[in-house]
Amino acid sequence: MSRISVFSAPFLLGFDSFEERIDRLARSAEGYPPYNIERTTGGDGAERFHISIAVAGFARSDLEVSVEDNQLQVRGRQKDEPGRDFLHRGIATRQFQRTFLLADGMNVKDATLGHGMLVIILERPPAPKIARQIDIRSV
Repeated sequence: MSRISVFSAPFLLGFDSFEERIDRLARSAEGYPPYNIERTTGGDGAERFHISIAVAGFARSDLEVSVEDNQLQVRGRQKDEPGRDFLHRGIATRQFQRTFLLADGMNVKDATLGHGMLVIILERPPAPKIARQIDIRSV
């Protein structure tokens, strides 16, 4: 049985790559680490998003933030220090990868780590409204 997609509608042209990205994101969705996303609007009309990810126990060198193919990827890898003998280990030290699909025009402005929170700031500048007339030729 074939799967019917929203993106297979005949008036949605060129969106097939979005379906692939959404499928990839759905497969990678898990609950660790927890995160918040806030939306704000600047005085310049730009829309801003603040992604706050709880990364307690991770150092700056354990984290990686990258953007590739309209996907924001956040990875965390901790290395166990030899010689440490834990009586109780309640802080997770597992590696993670969290992926966010970005719309065209979204820019990553900043990433900061403080008090166990990694905060990534994204910005979408106001899009100019473009309208143009298309000449119709006779053949």
